[in-house]
Amino acid sequence: MAASYISVPRDLTKIKSKVMFNLTKRQLICFSVAALIGVPSFFLLKQIGSTSMAAMGMMVVMMPLFFLAMYEKNGQPLEVIMGHFIQANFIRPKIRPYQTNNYYAALMRQAQLEKEVESIVRCSKENVR
Repeated sequence: MAASYISVPRDLTKIKSKVMFNLTKRQLICFSVAALIGVPSFFLLKQIGSTSMAAMGMMVVMMPLFFLAMYEKNGQPLEVIMGHFIQANFIRPKIRPYQTNNYYAALMRQAQLEKEVESIVRCSKENVR
């Protein structure tokens, strides 16, 4: 009699609850939206051209939703990864110089400002006399 083994993942946080057809809720939603967009596009493209062209067009329309459903890297879905990519490459500045808030420099700036205020007050008192 042969022993059968079941593989158990070591990290239980990576396990996702399956809803139906061994798919997660996210996958079901994305596949449903892909079908709702892809099937009508197939029939519209079939009227314009050939069946093979319509099938290719349907695949082009449905692929981004399949990627949204299935792709995940480091526990982050595709839209989060794309958001980080857009932030890093287009929104945030490219050069971010390192700046420290030196406490000694802050004290020196404060002392300089106090000297300036004191000299302004002294000049205004002399002008009043």
